[in-house]
Order: sequence, then C-alpha cells, then structure tokens
Amino acid sequence: MLKIFNTLTKKKEIFKTIYKKKIFMYVCGVTVYDSCHIGHARTFLFFDMIVRYFKILGYSVKYARNITDIDDKIIKKSLLNNQNWKDFVNLMITKMNQDFKKLDLMSPTFEPRVTKFIKEIIYFIKKLIKLGFAYIHKNGDVLFSIKNYKKYGELSNLSVLHSNKKIKKKNILFLKKDFVLWKINNKYKEPFWASPWGNGRPGWHIECSAINHKIFKSKLDIHGGGNDLIFPHHENERAQSESLCLKNKKYSNYWIHTGMIIVNKNKMSKSLNNSLYISDLLKKYHPEVIKYYFLSTNYKHPIFFSFKNLKNSELKLKKLYLSLLFLDLKFKDNILKKDLLIQKSKYFKLFYKFMNNDFDTYNCLLILMNLSKKINILRSFSKINKSKIKKYSFILLRLGKILGFFTCSPKKFLKCNLKKFYSTKKILLIKNLVYKRNIFRKLKMWKKSDKIRKNLLNLGIKIEDHLHKTIIMKK
Repeated sequence: MLKIFNTLTKKKEIFKTIYKKKIFMYVCGVTVYDSCHIGHARTFLFFDMIVRYFKILGYSVKYARNITDIDDKIIKKSLLNNQNWKDFVNLMITKMNQDFKKLDLMSPTFEPRVTKFIKEIIYFIKKLIKLGFAYIHKNGDVLFSIKNYKKYGELSNLSVLHSNKKIKKKNILFLKKDFVLWKINNKYKEPFWASPWGNGRPGWHIECSAINHKIFKSKLDIHGGGNDLIFPHHENERAQSESLCLKNKKYSNYWIHTGMIIVNKNKMSKSLNNSLYISDLLKKYHPEVIKYYFLSTNYKHPIFFSFKNLKNSELKLKKLYLSLLFLDLKFKDNILKKDLLIQKSKYFKLFYKFMNNDFDTYNCLLILMNLSKKINILRSFSKINKSKIKKYSFILLRLGKILGFFTCSPKKFLKCNLKKFYSTKKILLIKNLVYKRNIFRKLKMWKKSDKIRKNLLNLGIKIEDHLHKTIIMKK
C-alpha cells in the first residue's frame, strides 16, 4: 500500500487514483532563460524515478511537464544577448534537452510550451472574470481577486505565516496582494498577443492552470515541483483552477514537493549567482552518480551540497558496479523477469516496503549496499558458491534498475570513469603497470608488486585485487 506525503494536508496519505490504474501527473517545468542547474536535476530525477516506479506497480501514467517560454527574465536575457526571443528560447530548450537526455530522464507524455496555449489562457481568464474571481485593474492588467477565493493560503499554510511576528509587514501585504493573470504590454520591443483586454502576455501562474485544464480537465492525481514553488506559484495556481472548476473543487489530490539545494549556506539561486549547472557536473561525474547523490537524501529534505559528498556517492556506486563485474550477465530486463523466485525474496519485499513509505530511497539504497556487501563476502571464500552469487547479483541488478541505475555494463561504467580524468596514453601506461604487477604477484615478488602499487597511487589510481581479476579505479 503506497503512502505519499501531501503538502496540502501536511501528512502521509494512502495513494488512490481518480481513475483505476491511471495516473495524471503534472510537474512544473523549466523557465528557459538560462541553462539548467542541479536544483532542476534533483526535482526531475525524483519525478522521473516515481514515474518508473508507478509503471512497475502496473499504473498507466500520463505525465505533463511544461516549458515556460515567455516571461520577463527571458525577454531581458534575449535583449541583453541582442537575440530574437524565439531564437533564444529554442537555444535554451535544446540545451535543456541535452542535459535531460544525459541524465537519462524519460520524455514526459506532454511537454507543452506556454506560448502554444495563449488561446486557452485567454479563455480561462474570460471565465474567471465572468464568475467574479478576476477583474480589470485601472492600469489595464487583469488581476485575480484573492478575497473571493476562501481557501487561499491552505497549501502554503499562510495562517501560520500571518501569526509569525518575525515576518515584516510588507511581506504580509504581499501575501494578500491580488496577482496578475494578463499583463498589458506597452513596450514595443517586447513580444505580445492580442486579447479582449489589449495587447499583452499571460502572467506566470495562469499558464499551468490553463494547460492542465486543457490536458487533464483540471483533474490531477499528482501536482509536483520544487518547494520554492509552493508560494506564490502553486498557491495561486490552485486558487485559479478551483475557482473556475466549481463542480470539481479539488484541483489535485496530492501535492508533492522536493527540497531545496543549499550551496554555501544559501538556497541555490541564479539571483545569488551560486548556481551549479548540470552540464558542468556531467563533465566530471557519471549521471548515475548525481542520481545516487540526490536519492540518498529524503526528497522533501534540503540538500547541503558538497563535492565531498558527491564523491562519496561515486565511491558507493562504484562498489555496486564492482559487485556485478564478474557475473556473466546481459543487462536486459527480459532476462531478469524469468526468475520469479528472486522477486519473492526478502530483499524485494523490504525494498517495496520502503518505496511504498513515501518513496524512502535512502533505505532502498542501503538495501543495495547490503546486497553488494553480501556478494563480495561470498566471493572472498575459497570455494565460491556461484548460484548464490548469481541470485544476489540478479536481485541487486533488478532493484537498482527500479531506481534508474545500471544503465550500462559494469565494465563500461568503471572504464568510463577513468576516461573522464586520463588521456588514452596515460590509461595504457596504467594498464601496463597493472599487468606487470600481476606478473610479480604470481611470482610472489611482493616488494616489486608493492612498489608498483605505490606508483599507481601517485598517479591517482586505486586497485582492488579479487580472486580472478584486478580492478583499476580512480583514487
């Protein structure tokens, strides 16, 4: 029985779908005014992982992740670059797709661009005005009337914020401020669309409401995003959607939010100039290392980013791959499906227990590490029990794949790791030293073999001796 923490109710709830074995999920995507940072990676890797898990549980998933391709930041950046805003947006979307492909993210079922939904946005605003939830301001903008939506503040728990004496008065006023649905455009250089209220462009919050209304009829099982979006974006989005859909008061049954990434004691933000970009991390780390790092912390909690912890995740992932290195396995899921006995093991049951407890990936990774340790202990015996090793290796492989690991063979993963740091010429030198050392070991010339080990350590290479093979890794 799957339980999910719901941001709206502030508690774990048993997961129930609107339609049997179907899931409608919407996750707020990227505003494409810059390259994607690791905050994006954390959020989208998590939601990608739960989509994979839902499919394993037998659900059909319709997953939408929008692209905000028009807003003030995009216009400002395109003007600074002396570039047409459409060309700028297309370039940023291409870079985003490159990053997401390298992270092995599945393509969502729908990836709507905001500018393709202007007609739907205008229709949505018209209806809100007609129902008395929106009005035309004296400056020409169309605003949403917060006071007319009685449940405003429930999602972001504003009642708690109001009672907090430390919050400044100007912030309290901001919390009560009506927000823009349609922004009138008076600047000739900026893009605009015609509307009943004059030339302009949509506000930020209305885009997700209109897109969801078009794709899912405002009936969502799950709405997700980073927890920086809870207020004002998701609060305002919920207000708009539930105001329009009078017959269906509940816009989304479950709200799921991922925690922030903290860099140098500050929330990672482009405005603070402390962003770490996905493309930069991928130059030095395998995408699965980044995934391991993020999944080793509860998705709701903040991550205090450090390269030391990222390297520690790399070391742990290497150990998992090393456990599978000597097994003659073809890395295809259809082979694994045949062994039903393996899927009934205590490890499987425990893994699913943790996953069903609000996606407890921290404890799921501990299961993988325990399996790895068990395999290595079995290998250390003089008489190797191949059937047991094979059994535990299959379990490790199968469970790892649920989380999105083991996308390549162990040999390729460990080799790839060296290629990121050494030239082909240096790798050949390292392999030659290892070859010589193994000869000395066979001849029991321990001093010479130890000397080569020290030379390899000076080159930044760590080696592990196993019964049938020596493994080469970066220190």
